[in-house]
This record gives sequence, structure tokens and C-alpha cells, in this order.
Amino acid sequence: MNNKNELSRRGFLRSAAAITGTSYLRISTAALASIAQSACSAKQEGTTFALLGTAEAADFAAMAARIIPTTDTPGATEAGVIYFIDRALSEERSHSLELARTGLAEVNATLSNGTRFSELDDTNQDAMLGSIENGPFFGLVREMTIFGFFAMSSYGGNKDNIAWDLIGFEGHHGAWEYPFGYYDAEARGEAFNGE
Repeated sequence: MNNKNELSRRGFLRSAAAITGTSYLRISTAALASIAQSACSAKQEGTTFALLGTAEAADFAAMAARIIPTTDTPGATEAGVIYFIDRALSEERSHSLELARTGLAEVNATLSNGTRFSELDDTNQDAMLGSIENGPFFGLVREMTIFGFFAMSSYGGNKDNIAWDLIGFEGHHGAWEYPFGYYDAEARGEAFNGE
């Protein structure tokens, strides 16, 4: 990456985490917790998918793996993002199910001989996603991939806190543990390291 305008993988993930945080406001906290808890249970128990068929899950998992690929660091596959997507589409994001299934069917319809997205090599998967990246279907898959990647590990996705470790977020102690910022540290007479 020699171009200064290109983001590093870590920079992209940090930006995505910030964007995801504001996007969560569109989903109520209770709804998000419900999605994530169900996803976590499925991931830990190794149960079958709640909604997606095997072929659908393979396609969505392959898309997520190209959006946040495995490189020298873990990606969407290792984070268990597909379980988050499955539960979200079966529960609180069920209103997006038609878009998800229609979009996936349209992608697969463009392929020859009944080939599915998950059967393509990485280069062809990237080309296919590039051709639809400005559409609502890709937007949905991208959003759910990022949500699943950065969710609290105890709620699904982000298995073993790999996404948090990747961006250097030390939130393993819990979302509400003090200090939140300089004002809390100052109140206790401590120095704040606000990285």
C-alpha cells in the first residue's frame, strides 16, 4: 500500500468500528442484544443455522470473508460472523430477509452452470462484489458483516474478542467499566491515557 490515500487494514477496521457504533443506533439496544445472544448460543453450541440453508450460509459466509478477509490476522470467518448474520436475519432484521435472499439469488443467477458465489475463487468473488458494491444488497451484507465482527464476544460474532484485539481495544472488562474518559480519571486523581 504505497498510496497515502489507501487505508491500512487496521485503519479500515478502526473506521468500521466507529461507523458501526453509530449505525447501531438504528437498532435498539435490546434488539441488538437479542440478535447477538442468539448468535452466541448458536456459535458455542455448534447448532444448525436458525434460518439460512447450508448453501445460503456458505454464500453469505464467503461474502463476509471477502469483506473482512483472513490475512496475517483473523477475519470474518474466524470471528463467526455468519452466525450473527443468520440470527439477525431470522429475528430483529427479518425485514431485510427478502432483500438478502433476492440479492443473493440475483448474484448466483449471473453465474454459469449453477455455480454459487461460495464456489468462486477469491479473485472472482472480489470482482462480483465489486460489481454490486453500490447496491442495497451489498450494503446489507457489509453492514451485518461489520456488526458481527465487532459485536461483544459474549453476544455473538467477534469470537474470542479477535476483532477487539486486532484494533487494540481493551474492552474485555465490560462496556461500562470506568474510566470512560479524562473526567473519570480526573475525578479519582489518576492520569488518563486516552488512546
